[in-house]
Amino acid sequence: MKLLSGLKNRNPPEEFPLLPLRELILFPHTMLPVFITYKSGIAAVEEALKRDHRLFAVCLKGPIEAGETYTAGTVVRMVQHLKLPDNTFRVVLQGEYRANMTGVQKFNTHELVRIEPIGSVSSGEPPNPELAALVRTVQKSFVQYAEFSKKISTETLSAVEKIEDPERLGNLIAHALAVKAERKIEFLRIPGAAERLEAILETLEMENEIFGIQKNINGKVKSRMEKTQREYILHEQLKEINKELGKNEGADEFAELERSLEERHPPEEVLLKARKEITRLRKLQPLSPEAGVLRGYLEWISDLPWGEFSVDSGDLREAEKILNEDHFGMHKAKERILEFIAVRSLTSFPGEGSPGNSRIRGPILCFVGPPGTGKTSLGKSVARALGRAFVRISLGGVRDEAEIRGHRKTYVGALPGKILQSMRKAGTTNPVFLLDEIDKLSSDFRGDPASALLEVLDPEQNGAFTDHYLEVPYDLSKVLFITTANSLYPIPYPLLDRMEIIEIPGYGEGEKLAIAQQFLVPKELEENGLGQAKIGFKDEAIRKIIRHWTMESGVRGLEREIARCVRRIARGAVEKGYGKTPERSVNSFKKTIGPGDLEKLLGRKKYKHDVVFKEARIGVSYGLAWTETGGTMLPVETTKFEGTGEVFITGNLGDVMKESARIALSYLRSAQGRYKFTVADVGKTDFHIHVPEGAIPKDGPSAGITLAASLLSTLCGVPPKPGIAMTGELTLTGRILPIGGLKEKLLAAVRNGMERVLIPADNRDEWAELDKDLRGSMPVDFVETADEALGLLFEKGIQRKPRLKPGAPKLPPGQKPKAKRIAGLKPVEVKTGRTGAAPAPPH
Repeated sequence: MKLLSGLKNRNPPEEFPLLPLRELILFPHTMLPVFITYKSGIAAVEEALKRDHRLFAVCLKGPIEAGETYTAGTVVRMVQHLKLPDNTFRVVLQGEYRANMTGVQKFNTHELVRIEPIGSVSSGEPPNPELAALVRTVQKSFVQYAEFSKKISTETLSAVEKIEDPERLGNLIAHALAVKAERKIEFLRIPGAAERLEAILETLEMENEIFGIQKNINGKVKSRMEKTQREYILHEQLKEINKELGKNEGADEFAELERSLEERHPPEEVLLKARKEITRLRKLQPLSPEAGVLRGYLEWISDLPWGEFSVDSGDLREAEKILNEDHFGMHKAKERILEFIAVRSLTSFPGEGSPGNSRIRGPILCFVGPPGTGKTSLGKSVARALGRAFVRISLGGVRDEAEIRGHRKTYVGALPGKILQSMRKAGTTNPVFLLDEIDKLSSDFRGDPASALLEVLDPEQNGAFTDHYLEVPYDLSKVLFITTANSLYPIPYPLLDRMEIIEIPGYGEGEKLAIAQQFLVPKELEENGLGQAKIGFKDEAIRKIIRHWTMESGVRGLEREIARCVRRIARGAVEKGYGKTPERSVNSFKKTIGPGDLEKLLGRKKYKHDVVFKEARIGVSYGLAWTETGGTMLPVETTKFEGTGEVFITGNLGDVMKESARIALSYLRSAQGRYKFTVADVGKTDFHIHVPEGAIPKDGPSAGITLAASLLSTLCGVPPKPGIAMTGELTLTGRILPIGGLKEKLLAAVRNGMERVLIPADNRDEWAELDKDLRGSMPVDFVETADEALGLLFEKGIQRKPRLKPGAPKLPPGQKPKAKRIAGLKPVEVKTGRTGAAPAPPH
């Protein structure tokens, strides 16, 4: 080690070797030991040793390899240096003055920089009063910083308190502050001593404030920990005192918990399990995590209803009255509920109202129908009619099996599934439990909720339903489960097989009118503050709203439009001064809404009729389709041109509907001898079949007869009779099979002003069950074969007269020739489809 003291630079050189330092910033009047281990630093030290032992030290912005440095730095002198065996250096640097780089000259191993000093050298004279006050303030703030930081040495603190020179004070404090390099570079760049002290003071005050906040937070945390520890110690001491006094508080707590469980009258298996967990809980520390889990588990068992029940109402007339008060129509659903009440009354022991004394289990009903038909609200009415508690959970979007069965209690934050959560909310073992939107269930990697519901909705299994959290069987057999769905097709068949399906079809115009006048209008008037006013809607006004402002099977849209009308009327009443004075109270407001008022209240019409031409057109026939929102017209257009016998099908049709089009053409080609085709060779003619509104997907077999009618019209050049709609699946041999969604399709025909409808003969029984108003709204023809349907659709001029064989007797008009019976063969009845079953996807 060589000591290089006494060297003075009377005429400093214009160039200094550049010494880049990693995360180190040296200030004047400070000393710092540094290890130089990188090539550029070693070369700079060696160059300085050849000169006057001076370097220009700057801080690196990034890695050494990048070589990017700040421009501001400090001219330093190597007070000591030691070359180590690995050719690295250990040097002690002393800062002399601050400077900025003005130029760089690069060499092979090192760089020389030109500099320009920053500020002035200390004169040693005492500062003015203002600067002296600033010096004292900075010193005081630094002392407070040192107390908070606990990292400032005693020597540094003592030196700061003694220094009066602003430049030296700023250098020493800036060097000692534990702040980011960017902030220290700012201290280097500020030229004036007063300005630099102000910046340092601002930093000191901010750091002191942060230290104060940290100290406050640490104090709160420490106090909280001490409080918890103190509570634990006091609790343990209290336990020991109670033991000495012959009392046992813990035992009393556990005894109370066990007593509350016994009062619930759970099954013996559940009681044994609970007692076992209580025994485990006695051995655990009260504040241990496992004790909290067990306590929560036992509370869940004690909160669930085990023996509580509500007594069912056995008054059929009262139940029927409640159901009719709340809902219009829905005869099948109401009849099923009344049957349940009647059977429940007969199967209970005399003089006992307990559901436990009934020999039947709760049914599992599934209400299926379009949106807005009142399925969910019907569940509430069922609970009111039975006198039971009502709970509801929505299954729309549920994709985790644990939502149904819960999580095992070993998981953090575990809870029972929604089934048991709802049972605790109901407070009885026999509520009406509504599982809403069961067709909207999903599944993913976490499991399939539909599969978890198999146990819940199976009357043979739900008497011992096991939740993952509870781990003991729970009896759900007395619950009346009601599910709702818009369509049956998304529901897995094993789940569907466990439910009793009750279809709730869409409402006709007459039914919507009755619902609006009896339920919707009074409800909206009451909700909008006009319940006491004399306001009425004419029937024609309601019908016009139904036809031109709604397009639905339910009544939600109708309710919204009526609410819009009522709100506009309420605004007009307020603007006229009603409700402000007793003389002009709401009771005196009168208004009757007619068809002519609607466009002023609701704006322009939203909906028009479907695409139906009033005049007959060649190649255009009208089918009927079912959708989840109701029925609609399905026009079919066909044109022909020369080609190779191909069939082009457009309109966003599914595979089943495309097959129906090919079946229709094949049937007509096989029946060519019975009709007067204008096409000489069908095999050299191409056909283009189009179903309008191509943006809407369409599929299903029930358009078969409609496609055949459109093709026959094109082949014969004769338009079908106007005003006739049709539906039915066509087979290759000309039979017409039954269809689904009959009511919705007939409503669409009525809404679009059709004069007659052709439907399959096998749907006759379903038609007979429809409302009398709908059955009487238009003539209906039941057809069994395509020839019958086509004979009603077209004039007789398109059919050829059958040729009689020579000598064959002529039959009277309307009589068909008898078929010959072949010995040994018996007629076979072929069943196709499910009459009255739920309709297929939109077709």
